[in-house]
Amino acid sequence: MSKPKKEKKDKFYLVQEDILPEAIKKTIKVKEILKLGEVKTINEAVEKMDLSRSAYYKYKDYVFPFFEIAQGKIVSITVSMSNESGMLSSVLKAIADRNGSILTINQDIPLQGIANSSISFETKNLQGSLEDLLLDIRSMKGIIKVEILGQA
Repeated sequence: MSKPKKEKKDKFYLVQEDILPEAIKKTIKVKEILKLGEVKTINEAVEKMDLSRSAYYKYKDYVFPFFEIAQGKIVSITVSMSNESGMLSSVLKAIADRNGSILTINQDIPLQGIANSSISFETKNLQGSLEDLLLDIRSMKGIIKVEILGQA
């Protein structure tokens, strides 16, 4: 009688891009240019990136940009902003303008002119990437810091 197979549990790591091997970076870029329609075939994409087809197929199902994985999820962010009238409203409008569905808002009492808020929203219908949305928020006048707290 054979032993029951143990289920393999996938482990995930968040790794800074600059330490990744070149083949993995190129695989990500190939996926990106295919998605953007810059080329029509995988052959064209791997040739353009000087990557072998075998390396592409080896890694393609295992590497994803962090923000791409967040698509269709619930994301919680924390925002530190100056305590000015309309600041939180502007952040919420930026999320709504990209079709993020806001689920919860929690704002602390402002201290020393700084207001901290945590916002959870669904990204299922998000227009553009989560990364683009966070860049929009970070670029607003009065925003001090924006961080992702977690995803579900």
